[in-house]
Amino acid sequence: MGAITTPLPVKAIISVLTVEPSLLPTVYAELTHRLGPIDYKSELMPFMGTVFYETEMGSDIQRQFISFERLIDAGTLAEMKLFTNSMEQVFGIKKSDGDARRVNLDAGYISMAKLVLASTKNHAHRIYLSDGIYAEITLRFYRKTFQPLEWSYPDYRLPTYIAAFNHIRRIYRNQLENEEIS
Repeated sequence: MGAITTPLPVKAIISVLTVEPSLLPTVYAELTHRLGPIDYKSELMPFMGTVFYETEMGSDIQRQFISFERLIDAGTLAEMKLFTNSMEQVFGIKKSDGDARRVNLDAGYISMAKLVLASTKNHAHRIYLSDGIYAEITLRFYRKTFQPLEWSYPDYRLPTYIAAFNHIRRIYRNQLENEEIS
């Protein structure tokens, strides 16, 4: 029987989609109340992975990745996803044909070995966590960089995205090394 150990904390990340970048400072202020200070923001990048969100959000969707200074327990991913879903509703708008999101917030985390995203949708490659939330390993860290898997979203395979995740992982690695020294 293997010995039970306490896993290392992980680095919380959120992928943000919006057509209203002017809304982001307000959204980020709310996120930091719950998750702590933001220590990384990628550039805003055009979101071209799918047209799925255009009906709800409009065209010219922008994506930004953010990470948080405070490390978290990986076991809190479902809680984080429920929080980001509630934030989407707070910033949503009522339309005659139903509610629409002005921001889409996808919660996840980076560990030394992988990038994990939370989802409300079940699939063969997703593991149920709790409260209707599933987790998927979206990228693995292999040969000094993040690598996509068979089911990785097409945009998560882009070099610009991989570069952002590698950067966040370096921040995370430095945090872990500094904790060991303390």
